[in-house]
Amino acid sequence: MKKYILLAFAFVCFATLNAQEIEFGEISKAELEEKQHPQDPEAAAAILYEKTYVTFRYIQGQGFQVETNVHKRIKIYNKDGFDMANHSIPLYKGSGEREKVAGLKAYTYNLENGKIEDTKLRNDGIFKEKRSEYVDVEKLTMPNVKEGSVVEYKYKMISPYYWNINEINFQYSVPVNHIEVLFETPEYFTYKKHFKGYFLLKPEETSRSGTITLTGSSRRGQSGGGSSTNFQRDDIDFTYNITKFDLKNVPALKEESFISNIENYRSAVKFELAQIQMPNDTPQYLAKSWDDVVETIYKSESFGGELDKSSYFNDDIDGLIDGVSDDMKKAALIYNYVRNKIKWNGNYGKYTELGVRKAYKENTGNVADMNLMLTAMLRYAGVNANPVILSTRQHGITMFPTLNGFNYVISAIEVENAVILLDATNYYGEPNILPLRALNWTGRLIRKDGSWNEISLMPQEAALRATSLIVTLDENGDLAGKQRTQFTSHNALDFREVYTNADKTDYLEKLENAIGDIEIDEHDVKNLKEIGKPVLESFSFTKEAQAEVIGDKLYFSPLFFLATSENIFKTEERVYPVDFGYPWKRKVMMNIKLPAGYEVESLPEAAAIRLPDNLGLYSFNISKTPTGISVVMSKEINTSVITPDKYSALREFYKMLVEKEKEKVVLKKI
Repeated sequence: MKKYILLAFAFVCFATLNAQEIEFGEISKAELEEKQHPQDPEAAAAILYEKTYVTFRYIQGQGFQVETNVHKRIKIYNKDGFDMANHSIPLYKGSGEREKVAGLKAYTYNLENGKIEDTKLRNDGIFKEKRSEYVDVEKLTMPNVKEGSVVEYKYKMISPYYWNINEINFQYSVPVNHIEVLFETPEYFTYKKHFKGYFLLKPEETSRSGTITLTGSSRRGQSGGGSSTNFQRDDIDFTYNITKFDLKNVPALKEESFISNIENYRSAVKFELAQIQMPNDTPQYLAKSWDDVVETIYKSESFGGELDKSSYFNDDIDGLIDGVSDDMKKAALIYNYVRNKIKWNGNYGKYTELGVRKAYKENTGNVADMNLMLTAMLRYAGVNANPVILSTRQHGITMFPTLNGFNYVISAIEVENAVILLDATNYYGEPNILPLRALNWTGRLIRKDGSWNEISLMPQEAALRATSLIVTLDENGDLAGKQRTQFTSHNALDFREVYTNADKTDYLEKLENAIGDIEIDEHDVKNLKEIGKPVLESFSFTKEAQAEVIGDKLYFSPLFFLATSENIFKTEERVYPVDFGYPWKRKVMMNIKLPAGYEVESLPEAAAIRLPDNLGLYSFNISKTPTGISVVMSKEINTSVITPDKYSALREFYKMLVEKEKEKVVLKKI
């Protein structure tokens, strides 16, 4: 920093806290006596109050530090909420500098014989753990936690990394009664705010004046010998820029079915350092654009540098594609070659772990080792291939341009009006059939010349699961028959991964248990290793009590055990999108031979149900045949994600198809 910053540097004014701030330790009997949360009676715990106050200090000889003050009070309603009494504080450590915790106070409060008793957190409840080379975690395990307890803690987290402010959450797995966030920074630092989540955040922007006092000394020689010391003091007026959030009654962030990563929907704010402008100094611009991110990644030796290497595979690829002129045939040969030669070690990363040469030699590597190698080979063969960086579903969706937002890389072939996506770690996959972990909205395709495009990772082709059955129903209501199912696209990928890695006896046992009281025989699977062809699974079976016998009549669902028995969408409202992962289609074609001496008395009516905007379709048709009954059912979802505004229609769609499949065929004795 400049010399003037190295002077004794002190802030005279600090933030003025809310006059109505909840004081630490002021626990009421009402809080301890509360048996359930007023707005969320099923909650196992609740955050009664939380305040996060982030400010800046200047330490002589060290520079600016960020001080994050946390005060949290939590109510435990029952045993399921005990985990909320534990708290983890990640602490980053760099070269010589590290974050630290100071001023920790923590108590558990219980109501004993009508009196409030407190139990202090002591050293035996504080643990330190090394999470990685760069992150330690300080863990708090609160003492004497019971059903009905209130736990409370406060601490400061001091960090020299003012360019990296931790994301601040407003929403948790339990309801929050009151949460305050105060972020203040001297005018010399400008931060961008990035919001995420579905809970509306309305910050209040204010400012206040302050004074920085700079002091220093200098020595000056005097005539006749000796010296004197001059002390200097300068007061500099400045402005604190303050962002304040004050939220009440924040609902719990609850897991729901068909969600890619619940963290994508947690309401939070991230402060990104965009500019530093010290007095009398030129501004420093730090906020990255997507161009900056892409350029930095591509220029890395562990990314773009690996794409430039080819001597280690030249001879092998020359032999592999000798005499092949079609680019797509070359690509298929190379794609299969890498998948079969290199075994994925299970590790993610946009940068190579071993390096492509070593990975090629040792026949193993992480996702970047494999897919950068694949891209380099395709380019060598004259195919227009480029890497695509992305964030996996578990890693979450990137809110703003950042290097840390990407943890995976695949390969893409650009052809006229289309992009073909390849992932060499996906042994049972196909072109444009990426593993579910990589189906996370969009990625960024990076070219040699530095240009890039945001591309969709979401599949357009529906994954089919089509089942045909020929069954015979007897007079006792028992069923026997043969079933054959065809799996394509992601359904085929899922089947291959599960079946190949399963013990076959165990697989059949689980299949029988999933259907329930069914006996399977003559099980067979075809095209398991013929990637690109549909997987075909077939078996014969018997299943008892598939029709209800009442007097001289039989009643049964025309889809028997394949009927959808309940609505998978039970909640009336939904905040988050429904994420199916990929479009899909389920089809059932069944021929039912009736028991001797019976005829059809009545059949359910045909039906067709559509979702708005062509998002989905359900159809059901049933008719008599010379020997029995023919049933054809088809349901399809034509998009990977259905937004919350369409949820009520989706829920009604499933409700209607469940009701339809519960309707009965009635047979009567002739």
